[in-house]
Amino acid sequence: MNTPHAQPGRMAAAVAIALLHMGAAHAQDAQAGAAPAADGLNMERVVVTGTTGGASKMKSSVSVSTMELSTMLQTAPSSAADVLRAVPGLRAEASGGEGNANITVRGVPISAGGSRYVQIQEDGLPVLQSGDFNFITPDSYVKIDGTLDHLEVVRGGSASTLASNSPGGIINFISKTGTEKGGSVGISRGLGYDQTRYDFDYGAPLSERTRFFIGGSYRSGEGVRKTGVNSEEGGQIRGNITHELDNGFIRLSFKHLDDKSPTALPVPVQVSNQRISEIPGIDPRTVSFYSPYWVRDVTLDKNNNHVSSDVNDGLRVRSNALGLEASFKLGEGWTLSENFRKSENSGRFIGVFAANNGALGNYIFATGPNQGQAYQGRAFSAVVFNTSIDDAGNTLSDTKLAKTFQLDGAKLTATAGLYSSLQKLGLTWNFNEYLMQATGDKPALLQTASATPGLIGPAFGACCSRAVDVEYKLLSPYLNLGLERGDLNVDASLRQDRQRASGTANIATAATRYEAATVQTVDYKIDHTSYSVGGNYKLDRNLAVFARASDGVAFNADRILFGAPLDGSAPISINTVKQLEGGVKWRRGPVSVFATLFQAKTKESNYEATTQLSTANSYDAKGVELESAYSAGAFRVNGGLTYTRAKITGTAPGQEAIIGNTPRRQAAVVYQIAPSYELGDASFGVSLIGTGKSWGDDAHTIILPAYRVVNAFLNYQLTPQAQLSLSANNLFDRIGYTEVESDGHAARAISGRAVKVGLKYAF
Repeated sequence: MNTPHAQPGRMAAAVAIALLHMGAAHAQDAQAGAAPAADGLNMERVVVTGTTGGASKMKSSVSVSTMELSTMLQTAPSSAADVLRAVPGLRAEASGGEGNANITVRGVPISAGGSRYVQIQEDGLPVLQSGDFNFITPDSYVKIDGTLDHLEVVRGGSASTLASNSPGGIINFISKTGTEKGGSVGISRGLGYDQTRYDFDYGAPLSERTRFFIGGSYRSGEGVRKTGVNSEEGGQIRGNITHELDNGFIRLSFKHLDDKSPTALPVPVQVSNQRISEIPGIDPRTVSFYSPYWVRDVTLDKNNNHVSSDVNDGLRVRSNALGLEASFKLGEGWTLSENFRKSENSGRFIGVFAANNGALGNYIFATGPNQGQAYQGRAFSAVVFNTSIDDAGNTLSDTKLAKTFQLDGAKLTATAGLYSSLQKLGLTWNFNEYLMQATGDKPALLQTASATPGLIGPAFGACCSRAVDVEYKLLSPYLNLGLERGDLNVDASLRQDRQRASGTANIATAATRYEAATVQTVDYKIDHTSYSVGGNYKLDRNLAVFARASDGVAFNADRILFGAPLDGSAPISINTVKQLEGGVKWRRGPVSVFATLFQAKTKESNYEATTQLSTANSYDAKGVELESAYSAGAFRVNGGLTYTRAKITGTAPGQEAIIGNTPRRQAAVVYQIAPSYELGDASFGVSLIGTGKSWGDDAHTIILPAYRVVNAFLNYQLTPQAQLSLSANNLFDRIGYTEVESDGHAARAISGRAVKVGLKYAF
């Protein structure tokens, strides 16, 4: 295994120097007041995310990045989180497979999982209202294919008031709508691993005022990680139809997603002198512990019936959604808009978690071709996280009424909005524990005292057979005032989030039966008022400065179940983030730079399923975020660097020893740089994504080493319509640990090298 001892200080300095050097190169040849020759950061692009009516990057007072679909696809991403690793300021731990990713921003903590403080959207509405539901994260329902037009990411800023449960930022995947006639079909194949994928998309006008778009993808195979079975199968189809009116537009959209893929959980490792090392035969980059030699996992449903599941099904997601988007100019400066979507979401999460790192001994094979024969080697306790996503459907609506007032030499736009959502959460947990051969090559189960091959019994002291049926209703009125006077833009906004939670939760007695006497009633109300105020001033057409202060909230959902009373008789904990930020946007000739100083103070409460520990911590993070681009003819380079100093400032009684420590998994330096070049019919490039070392736990006993990942692509235009592509994710097969259990017995890493070849035909 190639584990580089990276030198993050040198690498960060090199990236920073390279980015800053862009500002000097060729700048002497550009006139100070001239329009940019090639604005690599696309500062004039109108951004709709985190705004009430859309504003260009140059005019807005938020830190925002955009990424085109072509850029997303160049790194052969295996998931939405893979794409997000290339966005400055974001920390995306893309190590969970095609879903179950941990995502945050600017030193705001990842304490358990998911994206608690960052909202993931499709076309301006959240995929799930909470980003950190246990075993169901919004990125699981987002697929990267030709149905996407581009990505917009707002960090901090107005995300606190223009969306709910998003104080850290908003990640908005925006769809194509058929504005350009044409489409494409494509096929790709993994090299060195079993995966075949098909893509298509097409859009065109139906009449002078009506257009449509439809597209999707389908793939099957084993996937990048070793499973020994056909563990990837499925895809999605999405479409919309838009009708333009004299005073606006109406758009109807749909989505059908049915997909399964393996999920990656922490695998057995060893820790010595704070350092992680692999166990022979278990490669954290490739192993999954799915295997053709599993038995059916028999669990309990909410009606005390037994259900049999195929462990190799992995992460199964289903979604059927219908949407309506409309905007009308009512006259005299008034505009009314509506964004509505109803989604039926469900599925199942089955992953194999290492409960220990095993022991050498003499065992007997219970399954597989060697069943009944002796096995001498290492075995470990494999816990099957088997969670049925019974219902994660939601109904979402965002209605806005805006009016623009023409003042003396200025323009004032007032926007009043009402956001409402109904998020259902029906989950059934079951954790069974098995004895498993410690190998990454089609592991078999080993004999135990149970009549079921390999079964030890319910895991973690029968803690985790749980039934959840809760609804979260959210009503959020908000108001935004934006003033534009010459080169000055100022805005201020307020939002009050009012949440009502109702339903039940239960733990099965001894993991064998749900009893009415143990039902926990959920019935509480909670609210929070958030604010954001900022300003942007253009010193000239190519230079602007901005500043902003914000306060936002992320409400807890199922992570506070089974703890304090939730029937309204006790206070309900919430998670808050207060932020200050300020920066500069500059462009000259072929160079553009976006730099932001930030501070984020977070207060949160949390529960971890794997440790069964509740925490209540406070954090303070300060840093700088740099994004830059440079282009000269056929050459182009984009890059980013985020430097963060974060510390734990408060904690629950009895845990004071961690105060002052750097939060777990928070590296001081994260960086990206991506040069590319066009040469005739060929285009090629690489992207380097790196992170400095961090601590794997709040107590600072285990180190997560620094690592660097190189992705690469080569596209060749065979004809004006046909393109051949070769792309590689993690080209040099580096190992990068993203998390480790606090006792050091298991860790999770990014996947190893994945190279694929594709052929695409455009028409």
